Amino acid sequence: MTVIGIGADGWDGLGPAGREALRAAEVVLGGHRQLDLLPPECPAERVPWPSPLRPAVPGLFAAHAGRRVSVLASGDPMFFGIGRTLAEELGADRLRVLPHPSSISLACARLGWPVEDTEVISLVGRPLASLARALYPRRRLLVLGAGAASPAEVAALLRDRGFGPSRMRVLEQLGGERERHLDGTADHWHHTPGDALNVIALDCAPAADALRLSAVPGLPDQAYEHDGQLTKRHVRAATLAALAPAPGELLWDVGGGSGSIAVEWLRTHRACAAVSIERDPVRATRIGRNAAALGVPGLRVVTGAAPGALAGLPTPDAVFIGGGLTAPGLLEACWAALPAGGRLVANTVTLESEALLAQWYRRHGGELVRIAVAHAAPVGGFTGWRQAMPVTQWAAAKPAEGETSP
Repeated sequence: MTVIGIGADGWDGLGPAGREALRAAEVVLGGHRQLDLLPPECPAERVPWPSPLRPAVPGLFAAHAGRRVSVLASGDPMFFGIGRTLAEELGADRLRVLPHPSSISLACARLGWPVEDTEVISLVGRPLASLARALYPRRRLLVLGAGAASPAEVAALLRDRGFGPSRMRVLEQLGGERERHLDGTADHWHHTPGDALNVIALDCAPAADALRLSAVPGLPDQAYEHDGQLTKRHVRAATLAALAPAPGELLWDVGGGSGSIAVEWLRTHRACAAVSIERDPVRATRIGRNAAALGVPGLRVVTGAAPGALAGLPTPDAVFIGGGLTAPGLLEACWAALPAGGRLVANTVTLESEALLAQWYRRHGGELVRIAVAHAAPVGGFTGWRQAMPVTQWAAAKPAEGETSP
C-alpha cells in the first residue's frame, strides 16, 4: 500500500507520485480532514479511520485485501504519524511511503530555527503534562497541538510551572491558504481559540522565582510533594547512577514513597518506562501527582505490597528497592524477575536491612557502599556540619545463566 503525506495545501501540494497513487487507488483511508482534501478526480472509496485506531488496523486492511489501497497522512507519515502504526502492525515491507514536508519543517522555516536543534513534543493523543519535562531556560520547543484549545492549555501549564515569561507563537494551517500566526507570552495569552491544526513555538524563559530543575538526576527535594518518605537529593543522584538507565529500559521502583527514583529514571530519556509499587494508597496517589508535575505522566503506579504486587508486571531491566527490604521473599522475587545483565539497587538506613544486604553482597557480589551526607547548619553563632542518617546501598548486575557472580 502507498502511504501519502498531505499538507494543508491539499491536492496542489502533492507530487506526481502521490497524485498517481491516489488516482489509481480503489480504497483511500485517512482522517476526515485529509479525505476532504481529495478532488472528484479520485474515484476511490473513502474510508475514515475508526476509533480506537490501532486495534482496528489488522481487520481493516484484511477487509480490503486484494484491492489497491492508499493511506493519507498529515505531513510526514513517519513523524508522529500513522506510518509508525502501520509499520508496526502490518510490517514495513508492505509500505511505500511518500512524505510531505512536516509541520515541524514548515514551522522551522517560518521561524528561522534549525530543525536539528529544536525539540518536538506532540500533544496529539498524549497528556499535556508531558510538556513539563522539556522546560528548560532558553530552550526552543515546537509543540504539536491537539486542537484549538491547545495554545491556552500550554500557556496555563507554563504559568503553573514557573515559565510564564516564555514567548509563544502559534502557527495555524501551515502551508495552506488560511495560514495564520499568533504571538504573545504565556503570562499574557489572551487569544481566543483558533484553528485546530496548530503548532506552538516556545522560547522557554523561567520566572525569577522558578525552581531550577536539572536535566540530570538529583532534582531539589522541594520539587516533590512528600510526607518525609523521599530519597534525598544527593542519595537519589547516586542511586540513579547505580541504576544506570538507558533508552527504552524499564524500572521497577519497589516501595515508591514519593516516586522520586521512578520519576528521575523517566526524565533521563523519553523512551524509558517505569512502574512504581507502593502499598499506601495516599502515597500512591501522591506519586502520580509528582510524575505529572515533573513531566512524566506515563509513570505506572501499582498500589499494593511487594512481593505480591509484583506478579504480572513486565520484566524489568532494573529494580530499585527503597523500602520493605526485610519483607519475606522480596529480594528473592526481585532478583528472580531480572534478566541476565539486569541491575538491582537497594538502599537502607536500618541495621537489620544492612545485615541482609551484606549477605546478598557475599552471595552475588556487586558493590556495597555507604553514602554519608552532611549539611552545613547554624551552631549557635557559628556554622557546623549536621549529619544525615547514612545510607547503605547494594548494587549488583545479574549474571547470565551458568556464570558466577564476581
